[in-house]
Amino acid sequence: MKKLEIKASAKINFGLNIVARRNDGYHDIETVFYPVNLFDILTFTPADKFSFSCSNQEVHNASNNSVVKAVNLLEDLCSKKLDVKIELEKNIPIGAGMGGGSSDGATTLLALNELFNLCVDKTKLSELALQIGSDVPFFIQPVPSFATSRGEKLLPVKFEIPYPVLIINPGIHISTKWAYENIIPQKPDVNLFEVLNKDKIDFASLKNLITNDFEQVVFPQHREIRELKDGLYKSGALFSLMTGSGSTVFGIFENTKTAKKAKLNFPPEYFSFIHEELV
Repeated sequence: MKKLEIKASAKINFGLNIVARRNDGYHDIETVFYPVNLFDILTFTPADKFSFSCSNQEVHNASNNSVVKAVNLLEDLCSKKLDVKIELEKNIPIGAGMGGGSSDGATTLLALNELFNLCVDKTKLSELALQIGSDVPFFIQPVPSFATSRGEKLLPVKFEIPYPVLIINPGIHISTKWAYENIIPQKPDVNLFEVLNKDKIDFASLKNLITNDFEQVVFPQHREIRELKDGLYKSGALFSLMTGSGSTVFGIFENTKTAKKAKLNFPPEYFSFIHEELV
């Protein structure tokens, strides 16, 4: 049985509307998930027994992390033990609104399905992914997608960002549960799908059009995150927005030189990364 090493990508939310509170305790949302070239690395090696280790101690010590959840779900589905050694190199900031844990869970489902020849189809994998978390199904096949319901109903879009994206995380952990508890759902003024499902977009025109509803909850509590967005605009960003429930904020720049210069305007202890489309 072969050893697998797989990249698990991060994402940003390009727009995020919290539309309604559901009877099941979740919320209906509208967003565009967009994969970025920042990756966790997962290694899967057949072994005599299951083991999991992570370069990040907080994830390593968490008994209910997404990787372990994925293993348990597949074992229950297939009624067999999946004896594998899983090593996770954590590069995506945790609690940052970039879907790192969700991506790790989805990648584990895909990898173990291949490694053990389980023959679980993509539809069933997506169902399992939703049991791990609302945005996990996106990472089963991470292409730019308009997401509705809890985030699991996915419709691929033409939308692409042909510019460098500067991603900044100040190291503030935002509880998604807290953010949802404090949000007031509202019907969006803008149809995200219509605005973003295009071949070419003027990003500078989107500043007052595309929003993230969580900013109204997070910014009053964390001035540093609001200042990140303001700082990106002052540094020349065409467009800037917080992703997910925070605390990561991204800015789109005309060219790499401008993005690299802007990066120097933020504290060196902040996590920063420039996403560029792979050619």
